[in-house]
Amino acid sequence: MLSRLLIAAVLIVVVVAVAAVSRRARPGPPPRTAAPVPAQLDRTDFPRPDAPWLVAYFWARTCDSCVGLAAKVAVLESTDVATCALEATDDRALHQRYAIAAIPLILVADAAGVVRHHTLGAVSATDLWAALADVRSGGGVEPGGGLEH
Repeated sequence: MLSRLLIAAVLIVVVVAVAAVSRRARPGPPPRTAAPVPAQLDRTDFPRPDAPWLVAYFWARTCDSCVGLAAKVAVLESTDVATCALEATDDRALHQRYAIAAIPLILVADAAGVVRHHTLGAVSATDLWAALADVRSGGGVEPGGGLEH
């Protein structure tokens, strides 16, 4: 009888110790909130595939963060830079083809379609101009590099 009580007491102590250690265990890392961003575009899917640079803006009419970004992208249009705004409903096929999971998303791609910069979220005109200038000059932006706000 005494041995059973001793075994029960030892088991209770072990269970309490395990519970205490479990409570102190560090939780796992927070979930990643950033959406995947395409690394390569087929330039024939977009206007002016012969332009050295493309700025593609993926957006939706229901997106509050998207308000005003189309104008910021449009002013980048030049002989060397093709721009386009791709709305989620009107351009559903391209949103699906490139698995666009979060908007607003602005991609800057080179002549080969390699995404050299991306911005996920609202961005200032100054930051957008600077990013384009940086990639055009061969500056510090790596393929796929970008800002996430």
